[in-house]
Amino acid sequence: MRDLRSHCVRIMASDIRPLNSKKREVPSHGRQNCGDQAFHGKCQSCDGVGKPSHSRENVISLKEDCGTCSFNSDHADALLVDGAKCSLARSGHIDSAGCGDNGCLHGKNGSCMAFDDQESDREQGGHTLDDLFFFNDEDEDDIDWEPAAPVVENRWFCLNCTVPNLDEVTHCQNCHELKGSEVAGYDDFKTHIAQAASASADTASPLASTAIGFDERMLLHNEIEIKPNPHPERPERLRAIAASLAAAGIFPSKCVLVPPREITKDELLMAHTSDHIESIEQTKNMLYSYFTSDTYANGHSACAAKLAAGLCADLASLILSGHVRNGFALVRPPGHHAGVKQAMGFCLHNNAAVAALAAQKAGAKKVLIVDWDVHHGNGTQEIFEGDKSVLYVSLHRHEDGSFYPGTGAVHEVGVLDGEGFSVNIPWSCGGVGDNDYIFAFQHVVLPIAAEFAPDITIISAGFDAARGDPLGCCDVTPAGYSLMTAMLTSCSEGKLLVILEGGYNLRSISSSATEVVKVLLGDSPSHGTGATAPSKEGMQTVLQVLETQQKYWPVLVPILASLQAHQGPTSSKYVNGVNKLKRRMLVARPGPVWWKWGSKRLLYEVLFEGRGPRKSKAKGK
Repeated sequence: MRDLRSHCVRIMASDIRPLNSKKREVPSHGRQNCGDQAFHGKCQSCDGVGKPSHSRENVISLKEDCGTCSFNSDHADALLVDGAKCSLARSGHIDSAGCGDNGCLHGKNGSCMAFDDQESDREQGGHTLDDLFFFNDEDEDDIDWEPAAPVVENRWFCLNCTVPNLDEVTHCQNCHELKGSEVAGYDDFKTHIAQAASASADTASPLASTAIGFDERMLLHNEIEIKPNPHPERPERLRAIAASLAAAGIFPSKCVLVPPREITKDELLMAHTSDHIESIEQTKNMLYSYFTSDTYANGHSACAAKLAAGLCADLASLILSGHVRNGFALVRPPGHHAGVKQAMGFCLHNNAAVAALAAQKAGAKKVLIVDWDVHHGNGTQEIFEGDKSVLYVSLHRHEDGSFYPGTGAVHEVGVLDGEGFSVNIPWSCGGVGDNDYIFAFQHVVLPIAAEFAPDITIISAGFDAARGDPLGCCDVTPAGYSLMTAMLTSCSEGKLLVILEGGYNLRSISSSATEVVKVLLGDSPSHGTGATAPSKEGMQTVLQVLETQQKYWPVLVPILASLQAHQGPTSSKYVNGVNKLKRRMLVARPGPVWWKWGSKRLLYEVLFEGRGPRKSKAKGK
C-alpha cells in the first residue's frame, strides 16, 4: 500500500505524532482540494490562448539555462534516532504540491495545469506529492514500486511552480515557464545587504523608513534531495522575492535591513511548549527528519526557524517603538500552522504569534492579526483562541473542512475570554479572486478592525491564494494584495508588519510581495478602490460570517441588514445541507479523476442537485 512509502519518516521527539497514528483526518496540504471546481472555465495563467498573462515588470527574472532543471538525489544514508540506517529513496513523502488530481484546478479559472488527455485519464490514488508526480496504471497495491522506474526520468519539474511536465514539453503546462529556467537577480540583491545592514543601525529618524527582515541562513533550510520531486516550500521562494525587490529599486535604497538574531527560548515559551521547542532544536543533530509527512527539517532548520522568529519579534518591537514606520519579514520556514505543541504544514515556529507577543511586550495592548494565506492558520488561532487582546482574522479556503488543514469554520469564534476574537472567513470553493477578498475586507475585516482599534496590525501574508499557485488554486492578483495592504494601513495608525507565510509560484509571490512593499513605502495601491461585486459563493460566505459575528461585533448588524435587503434571503441551507453532503461523500471516497468527474458525475448531479447533466459548470461565476 502507499502507506509503506513513509516507513522511513523520522520522529524527532515524543510529542511529535507518528504518521500511522491518526488523531483525526486532516486534508492534505493542497492535494485533492479543488472539489467540484475541476475542468471548467478559462485558465487565467495563460489567458486560455497559451500565453502567460503574468506581468513581468519589477518581477523576478527566471532565465533559460543550457540544460533542463536538475534535481539531484543525495543517496547518503540517513542518520536515525536510534543510530540505524535506512534508504533515502522514498523516506518521508510529502503531501500536496498540487490541487485536484491533475494540478491546480478551480472553477473560475479552470485548470492551471494540463497534461495531455491520455495522462489526465490515468488513475491516481492517495494524497501526496508522490501520487501527483508518479503515474502508474497498476492498482493501489504497489509494494513492488521501484524508485528508479523509467517513468520518473520522463518528467521535469518547473522551477517556477514545481509542477511536473512531460519530458518533451518545453514550457510548463501550468505556468508556461521555460524548461531549464533559473532564478536571476538574487546576486544583485546580495551585493547590497551589507550596505543596508549598516543603514539599519541608524534609527534616529522615527516613522521614516520601511524595514526588511532577512538573513541568508534561512536559505539553508531545505529538504534533503532524496526525492525526484521538489518540495514546494523551498529556498528559491526567498531568492525570488529578494530579486524582485532589487529589480524594482526598492532594496536597499528605500528600505533598511534589520540585523538578524535568533529568538530565545524564553521568547518562544510564550507561544510554544518546551517539548515543542526542544523537538525543533534536536533537528540540528540530524541529517534530515520529518515532523509530519510534509514538514521537513535538516541540520540548519532549527537555526533558520529561530532567525525567522527573531526577525519578526524585532520588527514588531521596532514598529511599536516608532523606530520604523512598518516592516516586511522576508522569512522562512513559515509559521502559521505551528501550534502550541506541534509543527505541521511546512511550519516550525509560529512567527506571527511570536511577533504579536513581542509587540505586547513592547507596549501594545491590542494586536490584530490578519491572515490571508489560502490555508487557515490553525496554529495562530490555537495560540490566541482564549486571548481577547489578540484579534485573529483569517480568510482562507475551507470547503466544509476538506481543504487543508480542515479548521477555520465560521463557528470557530474563540473560547472563554477570547470568544468573538477569532473571525474566520472560510471560502466554500476555489477560484476566489480580488473582488471576493476586497468585498470581505470592506464588510467584515475593516469594520471589526476599526471597532477593535489595535495598536499594531500583523499580516500573515501567504501568497498561495495568488493566481497560478499550484496549491491554492485561487485568483488573487498582485494588485489585489496591494489594495488589501493599503486598506490595513488605516488600522493602528499605519503600524503594520507583513510576515511571509506560504506561496509557491515564484513569479506570483515575487510580484505580489513587491506590490505589498511598495504600499508600505507609501505608494498608492495599483488596484481601483471602487465598488466590487463578489461571486455568489463569496457573498454567501460573507453573509454567514456576518450572521455569526454580529453578536460579538455590533458594528456588523447594520451591514448584515443592508446586504440582506439587497440580496434577499441567504442560501446557506444549500451550502450547509445538500452541497455539504455531496462534498463529504467526495472526500470520504477519494478516487481517480475519471471516477469523480467521469461517469459518476451524472449520478451526483441527478441525486444531489436535482438536475440532469449540463455542458459546463463554472463555479463562482
